[in-house]
Amino acid sequence: MKYKELIEKMTLEEKASLMSGKDFWQSKDIERLGISSMFLADGPHGIRKQAAAANHPGLNVGIPATCFPTAATVANSWNEELGEKIGEYLGEEAIAQKVNVLLGPGVNMKRNPLCGRNFEYFSEDPYLAGKMAAGYIRGIQSHGISACVKHFCANNQEERRMSIDTIVDERALREIYLTAFEIAVREGKTKAMMSSYNRLNGTYTNENMHLMQDILRGEWGYKGCVITDWGGSNDRVTGLLAGNELEMPSTAGESDQEIIKAIKSGRVKEEVLDECVDRLLDLIFTTEKAYHRPHTEFDVEKHHRVAQKVAEEAIVLLKNEDNILPLKFGKKVAVIGDFAKDARYQGAGSSLVNPTILDHTLNCFEESGIVSIGYEQGFERYGKKNEKRIEKACELAKNADVVLLYIGLDEVTEAEGLDRQSMRIPENQIELLNALYEVNQNIVAILSCGSAVEMPWIDKVKGLLHGYLGGQAGARSILRILSGDVNPSGKLAETYPIRYEDTPSFHNFPGGEASVEYRESIYIGYRYYDTANVDVLFPFGYGLSYTTFEYSDIEVNKYGVTFKLTNSGSVAGMEIAQLYVHSKSTDIFRPKKELKGFVKIFINAGETKTVTIPFDDKTFRYFNVKTNKWEIEGTEYEIMIGASSADIRLIDTIFIEGTGAPVPYDKELLPSYYLGKASNVSAEEFENLIGHTVPISQWDRTKPLGYNDTIEQCQYAKGWVARLAFHLIVFAYWFLKKIGKRSSANIIMMSIYHLPFRGIAKMTGGAVNMPMVDGILMIANGHFFKGLSHLLRERNNMIKSRKQKKL
Repeated sequence: MKYKELIEKMTLEEKASLMSGKDFWQSKDIERLGISSMFLADGPHGIRKQAAAANHPGLNVGIPATCFPTAATVANSWNEELGEKIGEYLGEEAIAQKVNVLLGPGVNMKRNPLCGRNFEYFSEDPYLAGKMAAGYIRGIQSHGISACVKHFCANNQEERRMSIDTIVDERALREIYLTAFEIAVREGKTKAMMSSYNRLNGTYTNENMHLMQDILRGEWGYKGCVITDWGGSNDRVTGLLAGNELEMPSTAGESDQEIIKAIKSGRVKEEVLDECVDRLLDLIFTTEKAYHRPHTEFDVEKHHRVAQKVAEEAIVLLKNEDNILPLKFGKKVAVIGDFAKDARYQGAGSSLVNPTILDHTLNCFEESGIVSIGYEQGFERYGKKNEKRIEKACELAKNADVVLLYIGLDEVTEAEGLDRQSMRIPENQIELLNALYEVNQNIVAILSCGSAVEMPWIDKVKGLLHGYLGGQAGARSILRILSGDVNPSGKLAETYPIRYEDTPSFHNFPGGEASVEYRESIYIGYRYYDTANVDVLFPFGYGLSYTTFEYSDIEVNKYGVTFKLTNSGSVAGMEIAQLYVHSKSTDIFRPKKELKGFVKIFINAGETKTVTIPFDDKTFRYFNVKTNKWEIEGTEYEIMIGASSADIRLIDTIFIEGTGAPVPYDKELLPSYYLGKASNVSAEEFENLIGHTVPISQWDRTKPLGYNDTIEQCQYAKGWVARLAFHLIVFAYWFLKKIGKRSSANIIMMSIYHLPFRGIAKMTGGAVNMPMVDGILMIANGHFFKGLSHLLRERNNMIKSRKQKKL
């Protein structure tokens, strides 16, 4: 142990105290031993440190910070170095705000387009997500502070996220849902990891010994800290045994007492606690050193310009019929759409940043050189229909050469704690587009949203520019693409299906009441669409440019692939070349192609460059469930170089020696997986894959409610008070939405409706303890007077106990 001498000076109570938060955002300190508290802040794309007291759950406005493009946006740049640069600037701002641990990046897979938090995640592909995350981490930690990669793991939906049980086969877990975390640990060398709320195959993630010990600590050799998601601790002692150092937020010392009791009873050896303390101390002391160096406030203007550069490189040109873009000099444009006036630039929830500067389209026209003849709102932001706005927009559009139509999803549609209800953009925006098409067919749509949407209207636009959520400088960045000052170079980090029903997880999202089954296994995103030959709207890796690129002269050897890339157009630009690999063997089911490398390269018009993409330890591997380790099939592999997953330009083959592992599957029992048609797998076939029966996915309504049951389950509680409370919560949600307070309605759904009863104690900073929760559960289970008496008695006991400690 690194801090053995210091730990030997601590009492058992002091050691246990370090294992939970001091308040909502800080770890505990021990003044007599020179151990300071750490400040942890949200920050996947900008520092969210609120000016209010640290015991507040983070609903206040944060201190101004640069709002960079979200992870979903930056992933479209396919530029690891750019990710590292963002990390460096995030780290610099964290230092300025005295933050030790930055809670990000998020590397969960985009299993389904409707996940409400997809805007915070990089990709449907674990290799791309992992590489981008590693860049962020290196940048953040270059300042001495810590990144905290989240949410570990298989947290791919927001509905019932604190109680849902994710049922996934071991191979899909390793190849799809853990690979990005593995890259973050091994290449990014993250100092901290955040465990997710959900169960994984029956066990809460931060208590899961297979996940936390066998894989994270054992296989990956992780030496850093594991921090719970806020309120995500279930059994504190079981979590400690699994190697979970820090429970957040504060429980006012209640869980510390559970640890002390477990050690005194012999359930836990004190050496286990010492190891956890040692790892936490290392995080405290190494991040504290960052504040011993002289530092100044960050340069607001400079960081804003960096945010603009990032957005410019991440914007994706999806359609450019008749070369309508870039806009020709002197063309008169009509600017239409509410998002042109008030930019949609970030998501909602814990990642909400208070920007230092905020560009809006209407304020940036003069410098862009684009001639605007006027602006009309066109539609109500939150979906209300308004015929007069459409009429005014059409009158303006009649007089324009080109219509710039700003459409997308609003702030409360994509939010933490809630999944989207559909893949469509609001109907009132589509009605506006249809009306505009009748008067002017030269329409360029500028799309603002953080995740994939359906586009049945795409034939009515000549140009489509997807800005995703471009941060505080996104509006200006889009204008620079439209004007031709910048050549677009972004490519999609996720597939856009034609219809939501085409997605491989359609039949199994968001799952049942108690569990969600990942029956599609390894076939998510393009892995499914390409293998099952399902047509898509825009494939993974797709994006247009104002120039063209030619690929030639492929050469493959055991170290990697080399080829030539020529800018065959008339404009300098950047191209993202992608390496995909396919095993020619049919012994083990595998996708038609898998991303195994990529490079982004700038090439002047007419120039040719030689490009090399090396192979690495992930190029040919697969996880063998029979040997329980990574293996390589001895066979021929197709090496494909493409401009997207559907646009393969060069192909060669190479034979790779295998590890000689036995075939892990019986092909006869898994026909859907061997055919790649895994969108609607039967329960029987899925059970053949996972090797056991699937758990019942419905709640047991005959049992009394317990700690891990949710407030939502009060609808069938025996106690009338609980049922009444449920209906009041539902009414409050409906009423707030009705009067336009959608953000407040979302908070009810996120913070109350899906909250497990234990969360009442875990998320209230000690205002309610677990014995008081026992009283609440008695009331919910039909014992009103007994429960109320217990609740009041335990509250008095808690108050008396705290008064005695102060004395």
